[in-house]
Formats: sequence, structure tokens, C-alpha cells
Amino acid sequence: MSCPDAPLAPVDLTILGAGVVGIATAYAAARRGMSVLLLDRAAGPALGTSFANGAQLSYAYTDAMAGPGLWKQLPGMLLGRAGTFNTRWSADPEFWRWGLAFLRQATAPRLRANTLATLELALESRSAMQALLQRHPIEFDHAASGKLHLYHDAASLQGAAAMIALKRPYGVEQRLLDADQARAVEPALGQAADLAGAVYSPQEEAGDPFRFSTALLDILRRDYAVHARFGFDLQQLQRHGEGWQLQPRAGEAVCTRRLVLCAGIDSAALLRPLGVRIPLMAVKGYSFTAPCGTDAPSASLTDTSRKLVFCRLGGRMRVAGLADLNHWDPQPDPARMANLIAAARQSLPDAVDYARIESRWAGLRPVTPWSAPVIARVADGLVCNIGHGMLGWTLAMGSGERALALATASP
Repeated sequence: MSCPDAPLAPVDLTILGAGVVGIATAYAAARRGMSVLLLDRAAGPALGTSFANGAQLSYAYTDAMAGPGLWKQLPGMLLGRAGTFNTRWSADPEFWRWGLAFLRQATAPRLRANTLATLELALESRSAMQALLQRHPIEFDHAASGKLHLYHDAASLQGAAAMIALKRPYGVEQRLLDADQARAVEPALGQAADLAGAVYSPQEEAGDPFRFSTALLDILRRDYAVHARFGFDLQQLQRHGEGWQLQPRAGEAVCTRRLVLCAGIDSAALLRPLGVRIPLMAVKGYSFTAPCGTDAPSASLTDTSRKLVFCRLGGRMRVAGLADLNHWDPQPDPARMANLIAAARQSLPDAVDYARIESRWAGLRPVTPWSAPVIARVADGLVCNIGHGMLGWTLAMGSGERALALATASP
């Protein structure tokens, strides 16, 4: 392969995207002795959707977005009256293709299949994370603190029981609790009004994905043959001889024989000129981080009625939520941020020191219609590791292992 103006020595693998998924993929390659070039347009690692997401490692909760219950919620979602959901209408054919594909997933059989497919990957990811931390004890406010999904009506609680039964044969430990039992597990739920019960997943974990990503990249640079180039704003991806040429908007091109694409929501647009169509929708989410309040929970909590999460990171609380469908601007909207803060106050008024919010953030989650990522070889020497939606942090380590296996397998 000839590639004039290549700025770096040849490497075994190039990875586009240095979010948590890209860095996990780099580790999967590096620990096998491969040399890796990691490219990203940001100034450093994990500064996009990985930066301040909900921070929960939800290995047991992999429920797909689309299911039979979607039809009841659909009018509010489409008209923007559902509170947590906000849809931006568009004449773009890609918007309609994704939407129709999403609705086709809203059946009981597809909900089951999509949930179990993601669960399989999540359990692989948990094993890969455990193996990594045994080898490299990284500090990232990691805690196996368990997780409670909170329900405020009996019907929803009973619906959750069916999902517990679905996952039990796969070794997933979850229990259905009434309100008193939930408060016994997490005393901070004494402040939660109208609690009907909860699903308790005692093995769930939490951790700061930004701290994890920066720490792991430091190790990869120090102990492995991994190089990173930031400020690489890719303009065009094209075939070049036997490999791939990545042309940035400014600066020298990079050529590589093997490429793994981990570019999140930007991936679909990069692939389309190659004739590869993967349906990805930007679902914008929000978070804020603040010191713990006077009655902060130790376990991670998900308020299912308000669609928000509380995740403790040391002495801080990360609160995340909202789903703005087809919103492509990553900047936080002040009104939506105010909605998130108000919902959190209503849910758990003493969990967070709301007067001392340290950071406000929004990110574009790349969601497939079936809620599971696309990890596939789409052309010779080109593997995709994209579309992780709300579970990128949870699925990153397992996704990296799968993507690396495809990238190194014989065609």
C-alpha cells in the first residue's frame, strides 16, 4: 500500500474516535501486542458523549428502548409533551427511515431479542472490565454499589417482573422489592414520595467514564505501543490502495491498512459516501454534577417515571436524563437543563446539593432502532464499533473485544 504524506510510522491498527469505546478498543488491540494509532477531533480523550454521561455500569439493565409499551407513549413523544422526550421533526429521509425502523422494533418478540442480545454483550463487557482492573488498577470512582430502578405505580412494577424472569436464566441477579424493602436497601429513598417498589440489581457498578478513559489512555501510551493524535477533524474517509485514507480538514492525511470506526454519532455520515448505510439517531441527553446532598444515596438509582438517574461518584452526584430525539447540537439548552434539575429535585430533594452544581453537560447518544450497537466488518479492513446509545460506557469493554476480533480475523 502506498500512502504519500503519511505522518506516522505504520501501525497494526488505526482507531477513529477516542471516546470510551475507542479507548477500550485500543486496549483490546494493545494487550495483544499490536501497535495502535488513535485519532480524534477533540483536544483530548472522552470529551464528547463519554465525558459526563450517567456513569452507571448497567450490566443487568439492558432493556431495549422499543417495545409494546412504546405505542402508549408515542403521542407524547411525537408532540413533545412527554416531559423527558422531545422530538425535532425533520424532512430528512434519514430521520424517517430511522423512525420507521424504530417502530418496527416495538413488539414483544423484538424487545426480548434486542434486550438479550445487548445483555450478552454487557456480560462480556463486565468480564473484560474485571480483567482490565486486575491488570491495571485504575482510579475512576469505581464502586460496585448496586442499583435500584424505582417504580411509582404497581402496573409498571409488575411489568418489570417479566424482564427479571427473562434475564434470570443468564445468571443476572435482580430482585423485585416493595417500597419498604427498597428503603431498607437504600435508606435515602425515605425522601422518595409515592414509591411503589423497585427492581434491585446488587451487582451493578458505577464509575466516572472520563477519569477511566484518561487514565487508561495514559497507561496505553506509557506501557503499550499506542499513539494518539488529537485535533484530527476528519473530512473524508476513502479507499486508498489496499487500505484506507483519512483526510482531515487541516493537516496531513493518515493511511492505514486496518481501521476501526468508533466515531459515535458522526459515523453514519462518514460511511454513507462509501455506500454503507447504518441507521443512527442522535438522542441528546443531559447531566449535571454536584456535591452530594444531606441524604445522598449510596446505590445508583433510576427513577423510571421521570427517566433520570442518580449515580454517586465519590463525594459527587451525577444526575442524568432527558431524551431529545433528532437534536444534533451538543450544546446544553438552558431550558432543558432546568427541566432536568427540576425533575431531580422533585424525585430526590435531598440527594444533591442543588445550590452548588459544578458542571452542566449534554451529549449526543448514537442510537440504533434496535438499541444495540453495530459491531461489524463493513468493508475489507474496515470495522464499525458504533451505535451504543445510552449504554456506551457499559458496553465499551466488551465491544472493544468483539471489534478487535473482527479487525484481526481473516476476510
